[in-house]
Amino acid sequence: MTVELTMLLYSVVLTFVLISFHATVAILHFGAVPLAGSRDNLDEPSVFVARALRLSKNMQENMVLFVPLVLAAHAAGISNDTTVMGAQLFVAARVVHAVIYLAGWPYIRPVAYFTGVYGCAMIAFAMM
Repeated sequence: MTVELTMLLYSVVLTFVLISFHATVAILHFGAVPLAGSRDNLDEPSVFVARALRLSKNMQENMVLFVPLVLAAHAAGISNDTTVMGAQLFVAARVVHAVIYLAGWPYIRPVAYFTGVYGCAMIAFAMM
C-alpha cells in the first residue's frame, strides 16, 4: 500500500474518531434517550458539544477534497515525494486542527486548516 493510501486510511480513522467523539459528548450532555428520538426538541448544546459537532462536520467536508485526490493519484499511478508529503501534511494538519478546535484556541486554527488544504493542493498539482 502506498504512503498516500495509508494516509487516507489514517484520515478515515480520524474522521471516525471525531464523529464518535461528538456522539459521545452529545450523549453525555443530552442523554441517550433524547438522542434516540427525533431530536426535534433538544435543548441548546453546550459550547463544547457544538464545537465537537462543527469539528466533525469540518473533517467530513475536508475528506470530500482529500479522498478523491488520493484515489485519483493512485489510479493514475502517481506517487512521488510531493504526493507523499501532501498526504502526510493533510493528516498531520487535521490532527493538529482537531486539538486546536476542541481546545477553542483562537487565531491559530486557520493555520492548521490551510496547512491541510495546502497538502491537498500539493497532491493536485503533482497530477498536473
